[in-house]
Amino acid sequence: MSILLGIDTGGTFTDAVLFDEDKGVLQAAKALTTKHDLSIGLHKAARNVLSAAPDLQASDIKLVSISTTLATNAIVESHGGAVGLVLIGQPAATLERAGLKQVMGSDPVLFLNGGHSASGAEKEPLDEDQVREAIRQAAKQVSAFAVAGYFAVRNPSHEKRVREIIFEECDLPVTCSYELSSSLDAPRRALTAVLNARLVPLIQHLVLAVEGFQKDLGLDCPLMVVKGDGSLISAETALRRPVETILSGPAASVVGAQYQASEKDMVVSDMGGTTTDIALLKDGQPVLNKDGAVVNGHRTMVEAVEVHTVGLGGDSEIRLNDHKELVAGPRRVVPLSLLSYEHPDLVVPVLQEQLKRGWSKTYDGRFALCLRGLDEAGVARLSSSERAIWDKLSGGPVALEVLLGRHMPEQPLRRLVDRGLVIISAFSPSDAAHVLGLHDAWDIEAARLGAEIWARSERRPNQPCAKDARDFAEQVREQVILQTGEALVDAILDDEFGQTAEQGQGLAKKMIRTALGDEKSNAGNLLRFSLRLGHPLIGIGAPAATYYADVATRLNTTYVQPEFAHVSNAVGAVAGGVSQRAHILITAPDDMRFRVHDADNIRDFTNLDEAFVHARSLAEAQANNLAVEAGAIDIHINTQEERRMTTGNGPRPIFIEGSVTATAHGRPRLATD
Repeated sequence: MSILLGIDTGGTFTDAVLFDEDKGVLQAAKALTTKHDLSIGLHKAARNVLSAAPDLQASDIKLVSISTTLATNAIVESHGGAVGLVLIGQPAATLERAGLKQVMGSDPVLFLNGGHSASGAEKEPLDEDQVREAIRQAAKQVSAFAVAGYFAVRNPSHEKRVREIIFEECDLPVTCSYELSSSLDAPRRALTAVLNARLVPLIQHLVLAVEGFQKDLGLDCPLMVVKGDGSLISAETALRRPVETILSGPAASVVGAQYQASEKDMVVSDMGGTTTDIALLKDGQPVLNKDGAVVNGHRTMVEAVEVHTVGLGGDSEIRLNDHKELVAGPRRVVPLSLLSYEHPDLVVPVLQEQLKRGWSKTYDGRFALCLRGLDEAGVARLSSSERAIWDKLSGGPVALEVLLGRHMPEQPLRRLVDRGLVIISAFSPSDAAHVLGLHDAWDIEAARLGAEIWARSERRPNQPCAKDARDFAEQVREQVILQTGEALVDAILDDEFGQTAEQGQGLAKKMIRTALGDEKSNAGNLLRFSLRLGHPLIGIGAPAATYYADVATRLNTTYVQPEFAHVSNAVGAVAGGVSQRAHILITAPDDMRFRVHDADNIRDFTNLDEAFVHARSLAEAQANNLAVEAGAIDIHINTQEERRMTTGNGPRPIFIEGSVTATAHGRPRLATD
C-alpha cells in the first residue's frame, strides 16, 4: 500500500492529509502553526492525521510533500532578514525600477564594476579588490547576498566569480540571478534574487522541521515541496531556490480544488490566516502567469499560477484607515481568542482591566509576542532599544501598554515586527467569528472583550465604533465579505481587461462596493447595481465557510465548497507531479556567427541548424537533470523551438534571435521506487 502524506503550513494552521493515489483523501487533520518552532505544529498535524488511521504503519507512507504560504506571507508582510544586493555593471537608476528600492529599504546595495554586453562579451573587467572590500563591509550588516550582473543571462561568469569571493570572505548564503531566470530585465532579475536570498532561512527552517518530524515518526521517505506553478520539487532544490515556492500555497490550493471539484471552469478563492489568493481554472487547468508571479505589487521572474493575492485573511488586523473607515488587513495579527487560548491567565484579565478604566487608550486590546527565536549573533545585531523590547518579550506575550511605557518608543517594536521577529496580537475577523458563534475553537470571552473595547472606541469625537460587541463583530464580518468580493471582482477585471477597479476611476470602485453591499448598507440608495460572476466560485481555506456563501450570493453565482475545502492546500501538495524547464538562447553577434548561450559554456557556430541542434541537446539534458534533481522518475520531455527572423535587402531572411525550451515532466519518486 502506497500512502502519501500531504502537509500545508500556513500562517495560522498546519493542515495534513493522508492520500491514496487511487482512493483520494483518506483522512484530514489540523494543528496550529507554531512559527517560533515550526516542528511543533508540523509534528502535531502529522500525528493527528496518522492517529486517525490507527492501522497505518510508518512504512506505508511513501512520500511526504508540503506546500507553504511562508514565502508569500513574508513578502506581503515585508518580513525577512537583511540582504546585501550586489549589482555588477549596473547604474544607480536600476534601483528605481521593478520596485527594487522599496524592497531593499535600508539594506545595503553594492555597485561594482563589470558586466557583459548583449552578445555575452565582457563589458568591463571585474575589479576583484573592489569586490572583496565591499563584501567585507556589507557582511557585517546582512545575513545573505543577492548578485545580479548586467546581461548575466548571456554570460554569468561575473556573477559566479562574485559568489566565489563571497564564500571566501564570509561564507554567507548567495543567490545569483542567472540561476533563477533566463529572461532579460536586469532589475526584475535582481528583485527575484533579493527575494530568494531573504527566503532561504524561512524555507530552511521549514524543511528542517519537516525532516525532524519524519525522523521522529519513522517516516523514511522522500520529501517534496510545492512550487508556485503547482508542480513538485525535492526539498534540496527548494533550499537552493526557495523563491520558486512563492505562491506555493495558492498553487497547491488550485491543484487541490481541481482534484476535488468536477467543474472545468471556475474561480478558486483561498482564504487563509494572512492572505486571500484568487486563481482561475480554465478547461480544467490552472492559468499560469508566464510573465512572473506578482506578490504585494512586485512582479518576480518566477513562473507560477496566475494568482491575485491580497492581504486579507481570518487573522487580518482590524483597523481604521485615514478616512476612519473600518478595514481588514493587510498585516496579520494573532487573534485575541487564540492568544488567550494559548495563554489563558494573561489576556482576559488585561482586557477586563482595560474595560474597567472607562476610557480608551491607544494600546488597548493589543499585545506583542516573539514570533521566532534568535541565536546569539542575531541578538547581537539588535539595537539597544530593540534588545530592550526583545528581553521584555522573552518570558511570553506582553500587553502593549506595559511594553511601550512612558520611556519606550514604538519604532523599535515596528522594526522587530517588520523583520518577522515579533508579532502583534489584536482583534481580527477570527475573533469576530467567535463573537458571532461561527467559530468556537479558541477563547470566546477574549474575543468578546476585544470587541467591547473596539465598540467603545471612537471613530470620531463622540462617535463610538459600534453599539456593542456583537454589532462590532457584524461590522467586521460585513467588511471582510465586501473586501473579498472586491478582490474577486478586481481579479476578474484584471484577467478580462488588464485593469482593476483600484487602478480606474473612483466611481467604478464605489459602484462595485454598492453592488456587493447588503440591504442595510444600500437602504438609502436611489441607484442599485448588481454583479454576476460567470463561473462557479469555489471557496477553500479554514475561514471559507464563514464568508464565501454570502460572497457568492452577492456575485449571483453558484458556490461550491469541496468536502476537504478546509485542507485543500494539503490535498494539492500530493496531487501534483514534477515539472522542470530549461531554456537555451541563440543570438547572432554578426552575420557569420550563431552563439549558443549556456551558463557553463558559450559556443559559436557558423551554421544555424547546427547551433539549434546543439541548443536542443543542451536544453533536453538540462531539463532532464533538473527533473532528476527535483525528485522525478518516469520522465518525458517536450521541446519547443523559436526563431525570430527579419526581412533584409537580400533574398534570404536574417536571423535575429532564437531559443530552445525543453520541459521535463515526471512523477515524484516514492520510497518504493
